[in-house]
Amino acid sequence: MKKWLIPVIIIGLLGFALYSWGKNFNNDAVTLNENVKEAWGNVQTSYQRRNDLIGNLVKTVQGAADFEKGTLEAVIKARSEATKTTIDPSNITPEQLKAFNQAQGGLSSALSRLLVTVEKYPDLKTNQNFLKLQDELTSTENTIQTARTRYNEKIKPYNIHVNTFPNSILAGFLNFDEKPYFDAEAGAEKPVDVEFDFK
Repeated sequence: MKKWLIPVIIIGLLGFALYSWGKNFNNDAVTLNENVKEAWGNVQTSYQRRNDLIGNLVKTVQGAADFEKGTLEAVIKARSEATKTTIDPSNITPEQLKAFNQAQGGLSSALSRLLVTVEKYPDLKTNQNFLKLQDELTSTENTIQTARTRYNEKIKPYNIHVNTFPNSILAGFLNFDEKPYFDAEAGAEKPVDVEFDFK
């Protein structure tokens, strides 16, 4: 065997090894990123269902002639803010996720105030349409929680893949950045005040 051939073979093997590593990293990162996008789509679908239900809930509540207008307006405004906040899952940043979470948290808070206010209206509490919508909202909130949890579960393997060495070297060159997790909504650590008005 000619001596000049040995370095060529070694360089060829190193080149093939680097190519294989790069190809495998990229393909795995693309697959994991698509899983994240799918999970994010499920989160958005759940929130969209809630937004649709809230529209129906507001219309049903508006039927109660003496219902408090300010409470309804707060829900309508919060719903509008929540639907304005959109995120591209491939370029999601912690700031974008925080803004999205705050908008959705504002809607949750306004919706909670609406449902507490409803307790003062016996006719509305027994309205079948309202009861059905209230049940569907409860179910949807559970679906949202599940979708958010599954999103976080998809983020973990992606972040591990792009942050472990030596993958982290390629991740920077190929624009595979770490993605943020869903955190608890602001104020979630505080206990909920429950008041019963028996007057």
